[in-house]
Amino acid sequence: MAGVVIVSLALVTSVLSTPAHALFGIGGGPLIVYDPQNHAENILSAARALEQINNQVTSLQNEAQMLINQARNLESLPYSALQQLQQNVDETRQLLGEAQNIAFDVENIDQAFQQDYGELSLSATDQQLLTDARARWETTVGGLQDAMRVQAGAVGHIDSNRAEMAALVDESQDAVGALQATQAGNQLLALQSQQLSDLVAVMSANGRATALLEAERATAAEQGRIQRERFLAPGSGYRPGHARMFSE
Repeated sequence: MAGVVIVSLALVTSVLSTPAHALFGIGGGPLIVYDPQNHAENILSAARALEQINNQVTSLQNEAQMLINQARNLESLPYSALQQLQQNVDETRQLLGEAQNIAFDVENIDQAFQQDYGELSLSATDQQLLTDARARWETTVGGLQDAMRVQAGAVGHIDSNRAEMAALVDESQDAVGALQATQAGNQLLALQSQQLSDLVAVMSANGRATALLEAERATAAEQGRIQRERFLAPGSGYRPGHARMFSE
């Protein structure tokens, strides 16, 4: 385009310096009158029109590129880690829901502590005390087992979380637009939330096991005090009597 304009301007300059003259046909009769100034103006008009067309083409190309970029920014991420993350969360919730004896429920905990870890009855028989102690021991062992199962579940999620994190990072780096990059970032945040949920579950299970162990120790100490008082309580005392060792 620049070359065409330069050549056109050169021609115009040359033509403007040439006076108008008539062109004669065969036989000497006048055919047309050549006006260099008018010819130059036509060339300038054509050059300006060509330049405007070129500017319009460039503008249309820029607008087309802008629309392409906007379309890329609106493209959704073709990868989703939501199903795997939900599966991991459901597995952890299931493990917490399978807690033995005393579940993760406020009302259930209050009732169990009033029944099994509350004030011991002084009138309870020794056999009843032993039975209750055995039940509390089983609850404590079950709590420790539950904690280990939740820990194992959280550890089992490490491999799947690592794979999802690697896939999401790759998708984020290969994102063609802002929407894909944003969605990849949101899924990475969801992955982090799922890992935090596992951490909270492990801490809760460990805290439950520790609380059950301490509650059992406190109740066992109270039971020991009751049994010691019974042992030291004054009885009928010693009464002397006759004993026959050999028959006469």
